[in-house]
Amino acid sequence: MLEQLTILAPGLIGGSVARAAHARGAARRIVIWARRAETRLALDAQPWCSATAASPEEAVKGADLVVIAAPVDRILPLVRQIAPHLKPGAIVCDVGSVKGEISRLGHQALHGRSHFVGAHPMAGSEKTGWEHGRDNLFEGTTCFVTPVSGTDDRAVAKVVRFWNDLGAEVVTLDPDRHDEIVAHISHLPQLLASSLCSFLAARDPSWRNFAGGGLRDTTRIAASDPKLWRTILEENRDEVLRALRHFQDELQGLQAALANRDFIEVAARLERGRAYREQFRPSP
Repeated sequence: MLEQLTILAPGLIGGSVARAAHARGAARRIVIWARRAETRLALDAQPWCSATAASPEEAVKGADLVVIAAPVDRILPLVRQIAPHLKPGAIVCDVGSVKGEISRLGHQALHGRSHFVGAHPMAGSEKTGWEHGRDNLFEGTTCFVTPVSGTDDRAVAKVVRFWNDLGAEVVTLDPDRHDEIVAHISHLPQLLASSLCSFLAARDPSWRNFAGGGLRDTTRIAASDPKLWRTILEENRDEVLRALRHFQDELQGLQAALANRDFIEVAARLERGRAYREQFRPSP
């Protein structure tokens, strides 16, 4: 059990970390910093929040583990801001969905006095805000942990154990490999869902009134926060562009088969897609 867990900038993921850590006994004390005073006031009333702090520097004092749940473009500035105020040996973790630069520069920012270990839980929804957090959000989900060369092995082990304690199944891998994977399985699906809705809106917006389950299921994540996704796409631009090029090749192949009345090829592609989908792990 951690003596003190600090969470900076809690949205859906940060709020769920606090709830899960409290419910599972992962920390004796949970301190939270939020930028807005009204948010801190609301958090003070929650049973899973031991205390709130008026600044990040105040929040991290005495913390064994700091989880930064800010948007990806705010993670490194917060790491540098809190670095002088961490106790020796403290661990800083994040939950950002892009890991390469964050993992490397986060490690450098702490100068070995404390430790940065990047993480990315593959959990969430199209909703935002700590109010939508759940204490079971991470159960049965994957959490990537992305140390760099030189990361303290004991710090990595503690971060792995923490996410295991919250119910996640941890995969440890290189941060650049992480960015390639999520560009295909997370960032590309977001772009496809959003682009499909944008395309249909330009055709005839009223068609949405006839939407069945297929369109609703396919485009659920199109309701996600565009500002949040813009920062993610800026940070992982190169890998997302590669994923888009590969997908365009797949789509052009399907278009060519259909145009040429090669329905055997069309059926083969549909079957390959069905087989891939059927091999997904069951949802948590």
